[in-house]
Amino acid sequence: MNLNRDRYIRLCSLLVACAVPFQAFSADRPNILYIYTDDQSDRTVSSYERATHWAHTPRIDQLASSGVRFKHAYNGTWCMPARATFLTGKLPYGVESMRMEGQYPGSEYDPEQSPFWMRSFKDAGYTTAQIGKWHTGTDTGYGRDWDYQIVWNRPKFPSNSGAYYYDQLISFNGEDAKKVEGYSTDNYTRWAIEYVKGKGRDPEKPWLLWLCHAGSHGPFTPAPRHEGALEQSAGIAYPADFEGPRPGKPQYVKRRQAWKQAEDGRYYTNRPPRGGEFQASSRQYQETVMSLDESVGALVDALRETGQLENTLIIYTSDQGFAWGAAWIPAQAGSIRR
Repeated sequence: MNLNRDRYIRLCSLLVACAVPFQAFSADRPNILYIYTDDQSDRTVSSYERATHWAHTPRIDQLASSGVRFKHAYNGTWCMPARATFLTGKLPYGVESMRMEGQYPGSEYDPEQSPFWMRSFKDAGYTTAQIGKWHTGTDTGYGRDWDYQIVWNRPKFPSNSGAYYYDQLISFNGEDAKKVEGYSTDNYTRWAIEYVKGKGRDPEKPWLLWLCHAGSHGPFTPAPRHEGALEQSAGIAYPADFEGPRPGKPQYVKRRQAWKQAEDGRYYTNRPPRGGEFQASSRQYQETVMSLDESVGALVDALRETGQLENTLIIYTSDQGFAWGAAWIPAQAGSIRR
């Protein structure tokens, strides 16, 4: 594949950071399904040691058991810089021209100073697509970086900002955005399956699809079929350093303590859009992940049905994950397991 060497090296570095391929591929130019979730911690994935006891993600776990699972990685600690890092292959401070302009989350960038690595795949003969959340600038790259795009663009439409699960303004292939009903994870999955099955792409070309789920972001809103799926009695232990002190951490970390104990003895956070009691918020957070796990299963099934599974690299990762009151745990030797 005749990719620009520097961009290709950057891409490989990102794949090593969080990649979970499902199965070995045989062709020189495999299809690439890159699933990118929002604020999802490894504590919500049952194949990880730090997962809560109620976490159950069998289809995501299948990716880990038949591919490579990565236990430790570094990325930006906020949505936009994390996504800028992913798209450009640079650390947040090295992304040229990308700036916050006006009211958050509005932002702009120069596509020539901040080229996205998908262009290299287009140059190499791939057809490219992006479906789901866009949080990197008012310019979503349709027609330049993406041949096909169904996008929920937060920066361009401020009223779109909090619509993580319902009533999203969606733009189809550069057209004016229109409100779409339904649960976002289900909508994105349906559109992604249509793409996998051939809609909107050249069947003679390999494809790259960046699927950006909004699920698992606050305010944690499970699909109706998953509401209350976790028993109220199911509890998660408070981290040992939940209230601190945290030796060696800067003062601003202590000042930004998110969880406060109330008169009833329980802990709450009032930080929008994730306010709530610790145990209830934890359950709702996990319940949002159930639809993400279903999405992985549906996509793998679609690849298998269309005969593309053996020739598709599947990568599952997230822009960041909540510490949920726990201090950061440093990486240990031997953190990569096959």
